[in-house]
Amino acid sequence: MFDGPVEYRFADCVLDCARHRLFRAGREVHVEPQVFALLALLARRAGEVVPRDEIVQAVWGGRIVSEATISARISAARAAVGDDGRQQRVIRTVTRVGLQLVAETSCNGASPQDGPPPGVPNGAAPDIRIAQSADGTGIAWEVTGAGPPLLRAGHWLSHLELDWRSPVWRPLLDRLARRHRLACYDQRGTGLSEWACGPLTLDAFVDDMAAVADAAGLDRFAIHAVSQSVPVAIAFAVRHPERVSRMVLISGFVQGSVVRDRAEGQQITETFLKLIEGGWGQPGSAFIRAFTTLFMPDGTPEQIESFTRMQLESATPARAVELRRAIGKFDIGDLLGQVRCPVLVGHGHGDSVQPFAQGQSLARGLPDARFMAFDSRNHIALPQDPEWDRMLAAAEAFLARAAD
Repeated sequence: MFDGPVEYRFADCVLDCARHRLFRAGREVHVEPQVFALLALLARRAGEVVPRDEIVQAVWGGRIVSEATISARISAARAAVGDDGRQQRVIRTVTRVGLQLVAETSCNGASPQDGPPPGVPNGAAPDIRIAQSADGTGIAWEVTGAGPPLLRAGHWLSHLELDWRSPVWRPLLDRLARRHRLACYDQRGTGLSEWACGPLTLDAFVDDMAAVADAAGLDRFAIHAVSQSVPVAIAFAVRHPERVSRMVLISGFVQGSVVRDRAEGQQITETFLKLIEGGWGQPGSAFIRAFTTLFMPDGTPEQIESFTRMQLESATPARAVELRRAIGKFDIGDLLGQVRCPVLVGHGHGDSVQPFAQGQSLARGLPDARFMAFDSRNHIALPQDPEWDRMLAAAEAFLARAAD
């Protein structure tokens, strides 16, 4: 088992899986998520010949892909580590069998064959369980990692199994589980939680968080929340002040779009909902173009493809519309002053989904808040964003501090 960041060293390369970064000869090398996933798989199985089928399963989730696509990713991986198909000093091709990382490899002082962090074998999700919320709705949850407890609040567009194969969410999960016993759950009516659920109200979402915390045996814990799970985390902290030690709130808001912008917000929301109804889960649709522009304008093709595939797996178009309507009506303005724990609020200057001013309002209204602005236009934090590591490092340092 690993204690600390998952970092592989081979040849003149350092593969930092926790931060999703590759360095060669001391300089960072940009690689696409699928190329990084291939390198991580080979590093984890260093010395072994990894069969072609296992590579396709780990990198592409078992989907059918062309030989040209596979060859292109292998060539890109070789180029990234300073190798090529002729020399094969680092990555060797075993014809009609698979690939082998032949360079001598070390991993945080341990053998790479020891495997990935606790609870995440070969990229699979940890054991998933179902908690019962106050109204009887089943909420899917999981725990991975070791250390101080941290609850990742459930939010729109997540799926406990797919998140571990997502080039968007997997780097974040790895990073959070590095130093914490990380509990995660799917929002009611989505992912692996029961789709036939009770009402989508703020109080119901708070009940769900409490049910997961109880089921996971979390007494006093920190919370990491993003986007619409931020109001839920704040409402939970007000209802259960004795249970929340600290909160990290990223890209959140005080008032939903319908509340803060009234008629204009209602019109924008309705336009977006029509796009959802017509293009949910459909590559190349107008909705995907609008979604990408709003939520992650700097997303790679692999990240956009992963998110598109996750849409239909995480919710029906009707449920997605219902959720967006509910989120647009959230208003926690009267709760902010009642929060008693220290809070780190982070928000990107260019966020087009939740305006930067909403992050400022959160920090202004919370009695014990630190505010961190970062130069990003992505509402969904992406590992290749230059600000991603700074944001996570600040969150880690904040969570590591002794209680005030």
